[in-house]
Order: sequence, then C-alpha cells, then structure tokens
Amino acid sequence: MDHCGTLFLCLCLLTLQNATAETWKELLRYMENMQVSRARSPSFAFRQLHQLEQMLLNTSFPGYNLTLQTPTIQSLAFKLSCDFSGLSLSSATLKRVPQARGQHARGQYAWGQHAMQFPAELTRDACKTRPRELRLICIYFSNAHFFKDENNSSLLNNYVLGAQLSHGHVNNLRDPVNISFWHNQSLEGYTLSCVFWKEGARKQPWGGWSPEGCRTEQPSHSQVLCRCNHLTYFAVLMQLSPALVPAELLAPLTYISLVGCSISIVASLITVLLHFHSRKQSDSLTRIHMNLHASVLLLNIAFLLSPAFAMSPVPRSACTALAAALHYALLSCLTWMAIEGFNLYLLLGRVYNIYIRRYVLKLGVLGWGVPALLVLLSLSVKSSVYGPHTIPVFNSWENGTGFQNMSICWVRSPVVHSVLVMGYGGLTSLFNLVVLAWALWTLRRLRVRADAPNARACRDTITVLGLTVLLGTTWALAFFSFGVFLLPQLFLFTILNSLYGFFLFLWFCSQRCRSEAEAKAQVEAFSSSQTTP
Repeated sequence: MDHCGTLFLCLCLLTLQNATAETWKELLRYMENMQVSRARSPSFAFRQLHQLEQMLLNTSFPGYNLTLQTPTIQSLAFKLSCDFSGLSLSSATLKRVPQARGQHARGQYAWGQHAMQFPAELTRDACKTRPRELRLICIYFSNAHFFKDENNSSLLNNYVLGAQLSHGHVNNLRDPVNISFWHNQSLEGYTLSCVFWKEGARKQPWGGWSPEGCRTEQPSHSQVLCRCNHLTYFAVLMQLSPALVPAELLAPLTYISLVGCSISIVASLITVLLHFHSRKQSDSLTRIHMNLHASVLLLNIAFLLSPAFAMSPVPRSACTALAAALHYALLSCLTWMAIEGFNLYLLLGRVYNIYIRRYVLKLGVLGWGVPALLVLLSLSVKSSVYGPHTIPVFNSWENGTGFQNMSICWVRSPVVHSVLVMGYGGLTSLFNLVVLAWALWTLRRLRVRADAPNARACRDTITVLGLTVLLGTTWALAFFSFGVFLLPQLFLFTILNSLYGFFLFLWFCSQRCRSEAEAKAQVEAFSSSQTTP
C-alpha cells in the first residue's frame, strides 16, 4: 500500500505539473496572438487585455513568481502574503530570474530600461478582509497598440508598464508606486508628463491618458520618475515644445496656413514669370528680389506637402527628403532676407553707388550654398535628424487632460531645431531690425537737410519699411510663443508669414509701377526740353 500510495502521489504531481505547463503554454500562445491582432478595434484589444489579466491572476505556478515573454509583451506574476515588505523590479537585463526566497522575500527582477518599486502598504487594504495569499501581476508593453486613444498621444519610446493586485483596486497610497523610464538619449528640450490609462475618461469605453494621482520627476537628463498613488497602466507623455497649441485652434490655423500659402505660391510664381517675361536687363536689386521669391516659393510648396508625406503609406525616406528640403528652403529664405537687409545698407550707406565685382553671383552662392552646406552637415552628423515630427496639441477633457498629435516632415533633433531654426531665424530678424533702425535714422538725418526734399525722404521711408518689415521683421513673432502672447502670436505669425509671398508680390508690383512712372516722367521731361526753342 505504501508503494502504491507513493506511486499514486507521483502520478498526481506529474499530472499537475503537466497541466500547469499546458496552462503556461496557453498563456504564451494567447500573448503571441495579441501581438498579431492589431487590426482589430480598441474595444476588442481591451477585451484581450482584460482576458490576459484574468488568466495571469488565476494561473497556478510553483515557487514565488512566473515570467512569460514575447517580443512585445512581458508578463510577470508574484505570490504575496500579508507580511509583504515591498518589491523592486529593477532595470537590468532579463537573462536570469532569481528563485523565491520565501513569500515575503524582497526580490529584484530585470525589466530592460524600466523599473517599478511597490511599497509595503500595497497589500494593506486587501489583507483587512482576505488575510490569505494575494497575487500581483505586472505587464510590460514595448508597443502602445493596446492604448491608442483618439488623440494619438506621443509616448516615450511607446513603453507602457502596468500592475494589478488581486482582490480589489489599489488607490490613495501614502507611499507611492515608483515607476522609472530611461531613454538612451538626453530628454532635454522635451516636456514630460507621467500619465495612467483611465478607462471611460472620454465617451469611448476604452478611455484615454490622464495625469491624475501621478507626480513627474526627472532625476537625470535621460530618466523620468513617476510617483503614482494607485495601480494601473503607466506611461510618459512627451512633447517637444513647452508651449502647447489648443486643439480648438488646430482647424482654423490649418485652414489659414493652407489658404495663405496657396495665395503666396500663386503670387510668387506670377512674380517670377513676369520677371523672366520681361525682355529688358534687370539690375542687381531686382535679381535679389527674384531669388527671395524663388526661396519663398520653394518654402511654401514644401510646407504644404509636409503633412501629407508624414502619413504612414508614404515611405519614410520620402518624408526624410521632404523634411530636408523644407529645412533648406527655410534657411534659404532667411538668408535672402538677411541679404536684402545687407543690400539696403549698401544702398543707403554708399548713396546708391554700388559696384562689387560679380556681386549677384557671390550673393547667390551665399543665399543658396550656405543653407545646402548646413543641411548636408546635419545629415552627415546624424541621418535621423529629419523625418516625421510630432506636434503635440493640448486638449482639455472633462475628466482629465489629453494630448493629440499632428505629424509633419520636419527637423527631429532638438539641438538642430534650436540652432539651425530658432537661432538662425533669430539672428536674421535681429540683423534686419538693426538695419531698419539705422535706415530710419539715416533718412531722418537726410530729411532735416535742406537739399533733401521731403517727398523723396518720405518715399525712401516707405521703401525701407516695405523692404525690412516685409522681409524679416514678422518672423520675429516666433519668439513670443509663451504666456499671454501665445494665442495672438499663433494667429499673427500664421497670417503674416503664410501670406509672405503675396506681400512680396505687392511690393514687386509697387516697385515696378514706380519705375515705369519715373521712366515715363524722364521721357516727358526729355521731350519737353527738345521741343523748347
């Protein structure tokens, strides 16, 4: 009987072990199926997620913990007791998982570039009513497919870390749960917000991201620490600019940009065609104007194509090429603005007597060559400096705060954006403002002289204002995107600079009419002098 009993016990243990192994295989197959079901609806995805949670809470395993892993999902289950003293899942490699040291052991398990620390009071409320074994499950996603809200929020590396305790929800912890996120590059220049997935936060049952109950800290340039007083799924929302655009303004600003840039494209194209249609030889001033028109035409075309090329069906290489072209067009436009200011300085400083050998050719090399060199240098340093760029848009929710994204093909590097966009534009605007101030002072000095007619001085003042204000000053509005200036700046900058090519067209027409009027007056004066006896 003793031998039979021992044999029967061994058979039972073997059967139980085989059943447990089959359960783990079923769990693993389920996780693998979740990875390939990305075409389904969000509601279906969350049913899958809740089913995975229940399977992990109910599965049996020997020892202290269970770890299952697929390429994008990692699941961990732990057995806890009421004398739980805390648990730390630290950032390291996941090659080895330690064995249990007892039900209340303080273990350490690797989670790649992330970590979670659970306080001792985690089991306090659950143990008040059910003083028995508890189950803690942790699920890590390296893809945010299951958490796609309506706003397409931008998450740090698309990482989501989640945790759940059996026998009730965990809320209002005095000692918070600490969730750490690391990045392999510096996060300077980004605004980071710790959020959790709140089901039912909006009208959709699957919910959205909310910052309630979480505090964001940044111990280093590449780490984000989230301190949250509850258990759920956590992530880090990130945005490039600290000044968020309200979602309500996205549609009107987009419409203004579309209409304004379209008008500018037509105006710049007409201006360039009229210039080439004219048979008379143009002077250096007119050729400088035409180069500026060409750069503005290229800038507006690239800008209008940028959102369409950032969408998923378009190859990433095409978006990268367009982003580089857009950056090049902007740098060329800014450079030709500075050239206009420099040429204005020569006109007034040398009293309309300019002769520099191959003057326009040298300016062309500067206006078109230097931006090309800067763009190629950026690409050589880091090929991923251009590509799809996400613009975060702030959206106020009834039950929280959300972010939605708009993608364009643009500069992705914060350093390049700060130096070769904002810095380059700031220097250009500052230079033109200095030239404007100096030109106004010069014209004022000419006006007080007896030999400078008031009509000529006023006409020169209009010329200086037209060239300098329209060719650079409005771009300085980009530096007022903060505080109470944000909303007025958004509309003024969008209206004035989207119609930039149209304003140049009006300036070109006025200058042409003025030249023709002066030529006609000279002919009439010459004719009258010939007819006078």
